[in-house]
Amino acid sequence: MLNGTIPPLVFGALLAQAAPALSPEAHVVARTFPVMGTEVTFSAYTTDDNQAEHAFTAAYDEIRRVELLMTDWERPGEPESDIVRINKAAGKKPVKVNPETIAVIQKSLEMSARSDGAFDITFAAMHGLWKFDEDMDKSIPTPEEIAQRRKLINWRDVLVNVKAGTVKLRRAGMRMGLGGIAKGYAVDRCAAVLRAAGLQNFMVQAGGDLYVAGRKGNVNWVVGVRDPRGGPRDIIARMPIEDHAFSTAGDYERGFVLNGRRYHHIIDPKTGYPATASREVTIFAPNAFLADALDDSVFILGPKRGMELVDSYPDCATLIVDAQNHVWMSKSLEGKLQRTAAPTDGI
Repeated sequence: MLNGTIPPLVFGALLAQAAPALSPEAHVVARTFPVMGTEVTFSAYTTDDNQAEHAFTAAYDEIRRVELLMTDWERPGEPESDIVRINKAAGKKPVKVNPETIAVIQKSLEMSARSDGAFDITFAAMHGLWKFDEDMDKSIPTPEEIAQRRKLINWRDVLVNVKAGTVKLRRAGMRMGLGGIAKGYAVDRCAAVLRAAGLQNFMVQAGGDLYVAGRKGNVNWVVGVRDPRGGPRDIIARMPIEDHAFSTAGDYERGFVLNGRRYHHIIDPKTGYPATASREVTIFAPNAFLADALDDSVFILGPKRGMELVDSYPDCATLIVDAQNHVWMSKSLEGKLQRTAAPTDGI
């Protein structure tokens, strides 16, 4: 998310596949950079290393631009982001922001409406109570503290004026955070930059958000879905992918286990507590922007309502490991996604 903590990659590792080369020189070039509280990896199947390196640099500059525009963290020595300025003006006045910020906020509010509030960027009112970033200390807020802050969560109190180019939080004390959607938007922006630089066959992975374009010679790129209670490289499924996005939300990304209960960073806005319906959700979608918004929504809703939400979007599908360790999968993934193991059980 948009903070300073580096969580493990949601997908474990991209599965290496031997690919028949288009020419003797065709090969995978990859570079990894720290950004958005995680790492972004750019990979390209190419015969021109220099072109790839220049494209990766341009894509990194782009994801850093999005981060600085939409982070909800104040960073010493850097200008205040649009989100920081919106939060500081909560309950006071509208704030003029970049059109991109408005577009991401509007998409967030659309997902809030379609998910019956399961996706809610004003969950950030819980900031400082639950500590799952670099401030993690395994402390549990009191029920009274949670109830008080939860009153400040309501996506309908995000007031967007597209004509004026402004955003306002209706009540003082409210706070928004785009950690559940901005990384997907940034991945799509990076893909656009790589295409503009002349790359056709590449992958962008930022934490649990991934987009793949083209192929590796005569074979597809292959992604793995992590075992939520296994090790970082243990997978439960694999799938070839081309010109699509994968996004995963898991309760193992940032959190801790205390007194036999797992606490994690995906907060249910209706309770103020970490969501309990799922262990992991992976979304297959046409773009990372949509996939990123869907994975948290489905994680909070749980498998039945979550699958209904996914089915309402064209060309989207999901794999869910629910709280009881049962696996749910969209019918459209049958014959495409290969189950490789049952998910490990555990807290």
